Amino acid sequence: MQEALLFDEGASGRPFLKWAGGKRQLLPALLKEVPRPLPRFIEPFVGGGALFFELRPREALLADVNERLIRTYRGVRDHVDDVIALLREYPHDEAFFYDLREVDVDARTDAEVAAWFIYLNRTGFNGLYRVNRRNRFNVPFGRHDNPTICDETTLRSCSRALARSELLVADFAEAAATARPGDFVYFDPPYVPLSVTSSFTSYTSGGFDAEDQRRLRDVALELKRRGVNVLLSNSSAPFVRELYAEGFEVTEVSATRLVNSKVSGRGAVVELVIR
Repeated sequence: MQEALLFDEGASGRPFLKWAGGKRQLLPALLKEVPRPLPRFIEPFVGGGALFFELRPREALLADVNERLIRTYRGVRDHVDDVIALLREYPHDEAFFYDLREVDVDARTDAEVAAWFIYLNRTGFNGLYRVNRRNRFNVPFGRHDNPTICDETTLRSCSRALARSELLVADFAEAAATARPGDFVYFDPPYVPLSVTSSFTSYTSGGFDAEDQRRLRDVALELKRRGVNVLLSNSSAPFVRELYAEGFEVTEVSATRLVNSKVSGRGAVVELVIR
């Protein structure tokens, strides 16, 4: 009955952004846990949106604390022609990259924010989005031979998928508070690091610490109590196993992670799917 869950049949489920910790590899394991028929879908840490774009639900709330990311989604949803027109003009050039990186993008339109975000995502080092404490994007130019800066087909497909979605700049708890009994909430937070060197907390200028992870666990338990379908993913760090030892079912899944500043830190890792 998969067809009944889609409103853009035959469209590509590929996201338009590359994302650190993206869930393309975990999709087979995640899809096994999706309730059928698909209810209202809520993703409070939308990131690259791999599960959303695979499911393409009829009703969704996508949220994130990263305002530029949500404005990028709005630009693609509401002004995809303008985004495509801008990206077609952007060259693969190091000087242009650094000039664009310094633009005061927050004062621009949603379409301009989207083009800025997508270009830096496609041409920056390893597809990272990273900011400093002043919220300035600080990823260096990547060494790509011929990056796809403007993937018009994917952008238009994603625009159609987003057409019926609400987009919200919000903390995960605020986004999850809108869930009704029967809704499906998927949490994909910044992962607990397996080691100090793999820590990645500069996705937003505020980071995401152990107390945030505990707060997330408590929100998930409250949603479960209210009759909401809850699914989470995280690293296999001992802290995560301890957090979800009671009240949850935990499955180990193997994934390959390529986003790490050290080559030795890349490769196959065990991640957890929690329900």
